[in-house]
Amino acid sequence: MQYVAIVTILMLVQYTAYMLLCGFARGENVVAPATSGDEKFERAFRVQMNTLEQMAVTLPAMWVCAYFFSPLWAAGLGVMFMVGRLLYRNAYMKDPATRGPGMGIGFLANVGLMVLSLWGAIGQL
Repeated sequence: MQYVAIVTILMLVQYTAYMLLCGFARGENVVAPATSGDEKFERAFRVQMNTLEQMAVTLPAMWVCAYFFSPLWAAGLGVMFMVGRLLYRNAYMKDPATRGPGMGIGFLANVGLMVLSLWGAIGQL
């Protein structure tokens, strides 16, 4: 379970970095509480919020997968999710139309975590 704990903290570090980057992108051009008005900020904001939305699936699924199926598989898929998020962020900040591969990698990681969680839990009935 140590690997899953490490990946969890690294995932939170990654998300914190996205929050900071969003704050820096806000700069002086977008006065809080506005969430629009500058294209660079809007992209950074969408990356941050989409990552938060995805983490609501990833984190519980990763821990359930670790408990019922395998901590190594759970941690590996968690790392896969993080790589997908990084690719998604880099692509989205350049051109939102190119975000697909990163989004797909993260989505596949989440599906894998959910399927293995369910399989492991059902297998222990």
